[in-house]
Amino acid sequence: MNSNLREDPGTVEWKRKEANGSSTIVPSESGTIMNGAFFKAWSFLKKAWELGVDDPRKVIHCLKVGVALTIVSLFYYMRPLYEGLGGTSMWAIMTVVVIFEYTVGATVCKCLNRATGTLLAGFLAVGVHWIASQSGENFEPVVVGVSVFLLASAATFSRFIPVIKARFDYGAMIFILTFSLVSVSGYRVEKLFYLARQRLSTIIIGISICVVITTLICPIWAGEELHRLIIHNMDKLANSLDCCAVQYFDSSGGTNSSDKEFEKKLQGYKCVMNSKATEETMAGFAIWEPAHGRFSFQHPWNQYVKIGASMRDCAYGIEALSSCLISENQGPDLIKKHLSDLSLRVSSNSSIVIRELATNIKTMRKSVKLDFLIEEMNVSVKELQDKLKSLPGLLIPPPGPEVEQSENDNSKSELISTAIPIPLVEVIPVATFASLLIEIEARVEGIVDAVEELETLAEFKPANDDKTKQNQPRNINLSNRLKDEGTMGVIQMV
Repeated sequence: MNSNLREDPGTVEWKRKEANGSSTIVPSESGTIMNGAFFKAWSFLKKAWELGVDDPRKVIHCLKVGVALTIVSLFYYMRPLYEGLGGTSMWAIMTVVVIFEYTVGATVCKCLNRATGTLLAGFLAVGVHWIASQSGENFEPVVVGVSVFLLASAATFSRFIPVIKARFDYGAMIFILTFSLVSVSGYRVEKLFYLARQRLSTIIIGISICVVITTLICPIWAGEELHRLIIHNMDKLANSLDCCAVQYFDSSGGTNSSDKEFEKKLQGYKCVMNSKATEETMAGFAIWEPAHGRFSFQHPWNQYVKIGASMRDCAYGIEALSSCLISENQGPDLIKKHLSDLSLRVSSNSSIVIRELATNIKTMRKSVKLDFLIEEMNVSVKELQDKLKSLPGLLIPPPGPEVEQSENDNSKSELISTAIPIPLVEVIPVATFASLLIEIEARVEGIVDAVEELETLAEFKPANDDKTKQNQPRNINLSNRLKDEGTMGVIQMV
């Protein structure tokens, strides 16, 4: 078999002759590789563009880092500044690269940690250097080595302490680095004090530039990010609860499980379950931030972590609800129809309470409707519990016609007269779903308690009086309805 190379403009192909005399043109693999590389590069650029359009603050953060590095580089490029700082101006550039973070709180936290660790380590290193220099040439390396061993070991152990690890882990690492470099280099460097002063001044310059740029140019506050995250997670939690109940009791097929928007809302509880680390990190950074916007310096950011924990507790219940959607035994339609109305009311009322809590946090104002909505939720749960107690009537065979006629006026006997024998194992899935809704209502109460504690600690503004007057008739109607239901219950018992 012979092969000849044929070159066309822009392409390279191989012409292969077969045994029967025919020829086949084989395209070169270089063109395919070029097209694949171009496609990957184009896909990368497209995703990067979409990322920047979706959140322009990320692009702004990149520009802020570039501005900070450009400013601090002037200390190296301009001769008067360079002569004042010398080669240690590189430490200012390293400081900007290391400590400039996305949010103001993260940047301030790293700045304070780096400054504290550098100052403390510098003073200790100079003190150890002076003690070692007074010990003589033979004992000087011993004193320096022992001090490095003891202080580095103690600082490393402190990083395992939870309180220090949460807030001062970076400072402890900088302390180990600075102390080791200064104390060890002081054994050979004569002008140790001059070198330490230059490095400290350059680090202070880098820290000052980072703090000024991150707080004055389009600041991104960790506290506001945490505030928004909690609100969005509450909305996702409420949407997931509604979607679970609607899809479970939708026997007509009105909801399309393949719909992307519906599926996205249904899976929203997973974002709540996976947000623990983000909430704790943002709360830790928000503590370092100065007062900004509606948030004071001592805003109770740790309470947001407690709210997130109560939300995750509720999300675990919704996860159990979602597992009922994919169960093989869905239960008979008769039982679903028997419990559908009240179950949907419980899920709807619970989600409304969650959304109202999100509104309270968003506006930082107490709600006049919250107590009414909670009362409605509790009433619907009580009715669903009573409905579950009537399920055994559906499992009893229909009685004789005489019993049916004599008890025709009783609502309970009407349920029994139309009952169809149903195996207990088929009733359990529907009863389990309804019981989980009742359990979720109790967990929503936990979210309410956490938000009310936040309202007290953060001193949320009271609701307007005119809204209170508008909601008074609704509360009166609800109380009258509850009294009527209580009276009817007493009459039935008699």
